[in-house]
Amino acid sequence: MAGPAGVIPGRGLSVSSELGRPAPDFELVNLSGEVVRLSDFKGRPVLINFWATWCGPCRLEMPAIQERYTDLAPKFEVLAVNFDEPVDNVEVFVNELGLTFPVLLDPGAKIQDLYRVRGYPTTYLVDANGNIQIHHVGFMTEEQLDRYLEQAGVAG
Repeated sequence: MAGPAGVIPGRGLSVSSELGRPAPDFELVNLSGEVVRLSDFKGRPVLINFWATWCGPCRLEMPAIQERYTDLAPKFEVLAVNFDEPVDNVEVFVNELGLTFPVLLDPGAKIQDLYRVRGYPTTYLVDANGNIQIHHVGFMTEEQLDRYLEQAGVAG
């Protein structure tokens, strides 16, 4: 059960800027109404992508993320955390781009505050042990995405 701000009780209240530190656990609801927790995926890398429907660079990088997810899952997981937007807007975006990875809703942008997101898109790559290995702010090229996944041990 989540405490305030969707933070799992017993976890820190803000993400450390230091790479290699544990990623704060959280739980959010996906578009099907199911609760998804970051800790559910311990044991494999997780790409956490913070995004918004009105963000042009988000729209540009999503197809590459989807392609890697299609090709490489279940070697890693994607959790796409939407900025505090109406569900209808999110569903239209997801359907337009044909996204199949988990898209999570963040009412009040509390988890984005937890992860200190200051611009969109922002991507974190959490390794199989639950530690932050990559923090990328802004548009992520396909080459950067591939390099990050390789660093996390996700081979193509």
